[in-house]
Formats: sequence, C-alpha cells, structure tokens
Amino acid sequence: MTSWQEENKECLACEFQENLDILRQISFFSSVPLERLKLFAYICTREKFKAGEYLFRRGDDDGQAFFIISGAVSLVFPDEQSEEVLRSFVAGDFIGGLSLLGNIRRIFSLRAENDLECLMLTREKFKTTMQQFPELLPKIVKALVENIGAWEERCFAGRTDDCSSCRNSLGVSLV
Repeated sequence: MTSWQEENKECLACEFQENLDILRQISFFSSVPLERLKLFAYICTREKFKAGEYLFRRGDDDGQAFFIISGAVSLVFPDEQSEEVLRSFVAGDFIGGLSLLGNIRRIFSLRAENDLECLMLTREKFKTTMQQFPELLPKIVKALVENIGAWEERCFAGRTDDCSSCRNSLGVSLV
C-alpha cells in the first residue's frame, strides 16, 4: 500500500469517527444504539456550499437532512417580489429530520450565508437502513415526539401575553 493510500484510509477513518460523534449529538438519533448509529455515520456524506447557494428551495421534496458542521444558513420565505429571511441556523444545528421519514415539500428555502460544510443524510439511504433494522423506527419517532414537545414548551415559555398569533400557533404537539 502506498503512503497516499494509507493517508487516504486514515482520513476516511477520521471522517467516519467525526460523523459518528456528530450523530451522537443529534437528538433525532439519541435512542439509536451505537452499532446502528455507526451505519448512519457511514452512509452520511459531507457536502460543501458556497455563500449564496441554496441547500433546497421552497416546493422541493429533496428528502435530505443536514447537520451544519461549519458556517451558517438563512431560512428564507420567498414570494413573487422578494425573499424574507426568517432566521439563521449555525454550526451544531440539525435541519430536515422530518424529510427523512416521508415526502414533505419544503415550505421555505435554505440558503448558505457563508461558506458552509454539512453532514447530509438522504431519505433513500435512511429508508434502506430502516428497512434493514425496523426496530429503530419507534426509537426515532420517540425522539422526534420529544423534540416537538420541547419545541412547543419553548414557544409557550417565550410568548408574550398580547401575542394572539403566538397562541394560535400553539398545539402542534396535539397533532
């Protein structure tokens, strides 16, 4: 084996370990046993985007979830005349987990604010793994339900008494 091949093999092993460490941080995967989590770490890919590039656009059903390794993205709501930036996501944020579970058209667009590196998982790879290990689905759904409940609690705690639109947005955990 040449030194280049050895270095490349070491690099891939380091990336795999980094992917595994990242997945262990994501609540979506919090109940997945380590041996199965290793499969997800193996099938994830690293993707890079330049500032201004879109990860996805409104109306897409791309079936992709992203963990932001470095950089930031803007959640954008485009209409006919302009785009409204609603919020930013930064390194450490996981976006798009629901798209792994089924077809869902994006309501918003997601645009790189600066050079960006993400760990990406596709619905197809996720689905294939879930077919091989169906015992994982209840664990992932449990983590997702807990995330939705925690999100709604944060929304409720952050509301103001005079925010009627906030009140009308509450209750998503009842779905």
